[in-house]
Amino acid sequence: MRRDVFQAIADPTRRAIINMIAHQPLNINTVTENFDVSRTAVYKHIKILTECGLIEIKQQGRERFCEAKLQKLNEVSDWVEQYRQFWNARLDSLGNYLNELQAKKDAKPKKGKGGAHR
Repeated sequence: MRRDVFQAIADPTRRAIINMIAHQPLNINTVTENFDVSRTAVYKHIKILTECGLIEIKQQGRERFCEAKLQKLNEVSDWVEQYRQFWNARLDSLGNYLNELQAKKDAKPKKGKGGAHR
């Protein structure tokens, strides 16, 4: 099965793993100790993150370290940006329309109470 970055970030545990190792590489045991699920479950999440290209496992002596490779998150950013531009344009149009309505309302002559002054 081909995995992509969207699958990786779809799961809260995987997002937490990414957040943990984004700041510094951590050994796999340190990562697994931070979750209330089995070590096997965390390994499966790490495997998915590796397959998606968001982390890399590096061997240092007897330990294996997870290192973040966050460039792939640019795919998510690019995808979101197209919708941000769409909605910003829509909201700008709505704002302009509401400003026009307010200007028309403010431009109408106000009818005062009472009659003519003598």
